[in-house]
Amino acid sequence: MRGGAKMANDTVVATSICDVGATLGEGPIWVARDAALWFVDIKAPCVYRFDPASASLDSWEAPDQVGWVIPETGGGFLAGVRGGLHRFDPATGAFDLLAPVHVETPGNRLNDAARAPDGRVWFGTMDNAETAMSGHVYHWQAGTLTQTDVPPVAITNGPAISPDGRTLYTVDTLGKQIDAWTVSADGTLDNRRPFIVVGPDDGHPDGAICDSEGGVWVGFFGGWAARRYAPDGTCTDVVRFPVANITKIALGGADGRTAYATTAAKGLDAAALAEQPLAGNLFTFRVAVPGVPVELVTL
Repeated sequence: MRGGAKMANDTVVATSICDVGATLGEGPIWVARDAALWFVDIKAPCVYRFDPASASLDSWEAPDQVGWVIPETGGGFLAGVRGGLHRFDPATGAFDLLAPVHVETPGNRLNDAARAPDGRVWFGTMDNAETAMSGHVYHWQAGTLTQTDVPPVAITNGPAISPDGRTLYTVDTLGKQIDAWTVSADGTLDNRRPFIVVGPDDGHPDGAICDSEGGVWVGFFGGWAARRYAPDGTCTDVVRFPVANITKIALGGADGRTAYATTAAKGLDAAALAEQPLAGNLFTFRVAVPGVPVELVTL
């Protein structure tokens, strides 16, 4: 057993901790300065803050579909909103454009992101209709936006970054594969190699993060589970859910070992929703390996 998540041949079920009912809950991130979990509902669209101490949930309306927020040094957040990178100020609710992204492809939106130890923010885009191979992976640092050479796919997820910043994991959700890349000092990617190929009955790999040992946690959309993989690709942990669509995991809390998971009601018909009344809620479970504290982004 690994803390709150057992070995792959055992069963642990995550617990619903907050009634959200999100259409597409995504982007959970533990922000130590707030002692709170921030996440989004892409389709609402809105940004949420969940305070575990009080079990309170606050929300802010976003100007368009919002994929993620990452805390920045000025007290606000860098936000991935369809059309570009924005600074989000919770004090005022304002979203101010910093850098346009994919304005030439209005059918695309920003989907998922991670901050690297060197301060870069890696993020992906995707076709909002989930069909065209128009999703790309970018990195952004100190006002400079760079499109990488990662081949385009319909739905990018992750990317996740190893604790040392030397390995990037990119998720091809519809292709059901996760690749690992070596990251050079200038942000160039090379040495692409397959990390995980998902089986036909396991759903689609969605958001991914790395813990402090370099393990990769992945939420599975339509898979009823989240899984942890060691750096060599071995599945070490499986956590089951009473809902089908698990979108991403965040590790936080006082010791970094409380996992939070966003989920989605998207794509579920009336019968499925009746069977999954907790779909779209925020869930939690405990893990053995703590997460990597999220550093602030400098805008």
